[in-house]
Amino acid sequence: MSSSKSTHLLNSSKTDRIILLVNKVLLGLVVVVVTVPLLYVLLGSFLQPQILATKGLSFNPDHWTVDGYIRIFQDGTIMRGFFNSVLYASGFTFVAISFTVLAGYALSVDDLVGKKFFVIFFLVAMFFNGGMIPTYLVVRSLGLLNTPWAIILPGAVGVWNLILARTYFKAIPNELKEAARIDGASDLMIFWKIVLPLAKPIIFVLALFAFIGQWNAYFQAMIYLDDRSLYPLQLVLREILIQNEVQPGMIADQLARAEMQKIAEMIKYSSIVVASLPLLIMYPFFQKYFEKGVMVGSLK
Repeated sequence: MSSSKSTHLLNSSKTDRIILLVNKVLLGLVVVVVTVPLLYVLLGSFLQPQILATKGLSFNPDHWTVDGYIRIFQDGTIMRGFFNSVLYASGFTFVAISFTVLAGYALSVDDLVGKKFFVIFFLVAMFFNGGMIPTYLVVRSLGLLNTPWAIILPGAVGVWNLILARTYFKAIPNELKEAARIDGASDLMIFWKIVLPLAKPIIFVLALFAFIGQWNAYFQAMIYLDDRSLYPLQLVLREILIQNEVQPGMIADQLARAEMQKIAEMIKYSSIVVASLPLLIMYPFFQKYFEKGVMVGSLK
């Protein structure tokens, strides 16, 4: 394998080698730009706030502490918020994938009655929406306020994701479907037995998009939820940060104010790590489907 690569490089022109070198340098810079902030936040969450403020990052074990994580998890609302976020993100992902895949497959069928109307309808809905107030009124009129459904249902189906799914399904050869029909398979059996197994890449990509989008969301919870026991993790962490944030005039003693600011900074780093950990764990399992799903769904 290495010999073939070497032969390919030798046969490449000088311009090609320069382009490959530039690409490697640019990719290396991107890796550095992405990795350094992540490592800084991760290490900063374990450092004593005064060390982080005065000396920056330190690898001395005497300077490490887990007080930030202890302060976060001492609040019982953290775990409840975590499970709420898992519930909302999982439910949102299931609803989004179910409707997006079904609608995308239907729109990929050439002989669908009214296909042009539905495509135009979805495209118009992608560029224009009613806004926050009409959406809130619709959610309230449906009796979804202060329930998990207010977080799961609104916005579950994205038109852009629908277009990706439709494009992916159109790339599946019609010969497979025709052969199945000759063997007596119904449309439902064709979708379930042939199309879905071939659509794993795009399904995993859309699931990743939906889960990440809902996991990081907190604005909808601020609008639709009043019960604190229903708050997702992001909203709980936001409240913790606000409660530990020092406002001007709150503390007359300058030393006490500086100490509170250091604690708030430490809690901020720990909160970022806690909120990002599930996504970092989940992504490697989706990685092998990610590139294939995005590329195949965007070829046309």
